[in-house]
Amino acid sequence: MMAYVLGYWYADGSMYISARGKYIVVTSIDELTILKIKNWLSSKHTIRVNKSTWPNGKLRFTLRIGNAKLYDSLIHLGLHPNKSLTVRMPKVPNKFLKDFVRGYFDGDGCVNLYRSKGISQKVILRKLSVIFTSGSKKFLEDLLFELRGVLELRQTKIYNSHRSFQLRFATEDSMTLFGFMYDNIYPDLLLQRKYRIFTNYFKLRPQRIDKKVSSVLQCLSNGHVVK
Repeated sequence: MMAYVLGYWYADGSMYISARGKYIVVTSIDELTILKIKNWLSSKHTIRVNKSTWPNGKLRFTLRIGNAKLYDSLIHLGLHPNKSLTVRMPKVPNKFLKDFVRGYFDGDGCVNLYRSKGISQKVILRKLSVIFTSGSKKFLEDLLFELRGVLELRQTKIYNSHRSFQLRFATEDSMTLFGFMYDNIYPDLLLQRKYRIFTNYFKLRPQRIDKKVSSVLQCLSNGHVVK
């Protein structure tokens, strides 16, 4: 659980010191995720709701926690104020790596289905793609190194995407990451809207469902931990 929260914090968290103390902040458009983090940390702090500065933008939910001990522990793990451009990946034991990666993915990653229309106007599913985004190229290099240490992945490149960097995976690697991130987890330790994109892909491409994918899909759909 805490590895997931740490990954999410690396993606969507911040921290600062003021005259009143040491604070950590996490913000998301997904209210349920912020509520879960609040409960997991046994926080009594109020979740604030802010309107988007963009027209038709979504509400943002913010949890701010004043806790010097938690702040210092995050500093020890490698987080720091104004981290976005310089943060490096912390040392995460292999048994918790999937939870950290899934937490970061839920905070600052995405999964896309690319479709197009054929000559007969039939929708053609082109590919599945998982993308991790960060302002720190070094973080994504660390992440790729750690993932390649436990998975057979083809991707070796970090892409410069204007104001940030991206680690993009094509279909085969994205399927491998699905099996890794969602294997042997509790159903509430994931962001449903991103998980559903994967399940939509497998509905459209049932021939791509292997034994591992089938086990993950079945167990999570039944609300059980995958064995």
